[in-house]
Amino acid sequence: MSYGSEGSNAASDSDVAGVLTLFAAVLRKRVLLLVRYPMNTLAQIVTVYLFFAVIFFGGKAAAGSIGAASALSGTFGGLIVGWFLWTMALAAYFSLATSITREAQWGTLEQLYMSPYGFGAVMVSSVVAYLLESMLWGAIILPLMLVTTGQHLAVDLLTVVPIVVLTLLPVVGIGFVFAGLALLYKRIENVSQLMQFVLIGLIAAPVADFEPLRYLPLVQGSAMLQRAMQNGVRLWQFPATDLAILVAAAVGYCLFGFYVFTLAARRARRQGVLGHY
Repeated sequence: MSYGSEGSNAASDSDVAGVLTLFAAVLRKRVLLLVRYPMNTLAQIVTVYLFFAVIFFGGKAAAGSIGAASALSGTFGGLIVGWFLWTMALAAYFSLATSITREAQWGTLEQLYMSPYGFGAVMVSSVVAYLLESMLWGAIILPLMLVTTGQHLAVDLLTVVPIVVLTLLPVVGIGFVFAGLALLYKRIENVSQLMQFVLIGLIAAPVADFEPLRYLPLVQGSAMLQRAMQNGVRLWQFPATDLAILVAAAVGYCLFGFYVFTLAARRARRQGVLGHY
């Protein structure tokens, strides 16, 4: 019995080490793609920042011309938090959808299915890597926005990080859905691009005016992140109902998106078009 127990523990340790090696490989791949194409990486940062700068300085100039600058000063804080979340949501969505599409175009998606750890483990490792990459973009753009606007926000990592992760998981689910559609219908870039405007609408959704909106992706997390960063509300100070909705939306949308992706991938394999572009 002891030998069997020792063998089981050794196998378990080996599996954990293998999954960690898999995650390290996926994360290393994402880092290499950012480092090896520095102009593309820099262009993404500059583009996001310039869009924010145009909106901020344009709004400030308009407010000054009508003498409402002081009234709109509080709005700028909300704009920063919203743009911070939108930047990470875009990164999470496009990283996942684009990466899976490229794997299919390169003919390497089939190899992921043959991984000894299973396709599910590969996808979980990829999702974690994409979330870390998304938060990296947010960590870069947030200080730039704060310096530009002169605003001050509360950035309690114990509060902000869990809310951000749970808020981005539904976006990952949306990314899975569009990745599955890309496997079946191939060229859906124009449809996929529309999602960036949908994400803006979800982030800016008026939860206080219409309570059912909080069950949509991003909405509940956006409202909680606004309160956390503008008003300094800590994670444990939020009502249990708000936290429950945030967690349920995160898990539910992410699992639903992955389920849709597996169905689409299964159909693409049956039709023989999984890696055809």
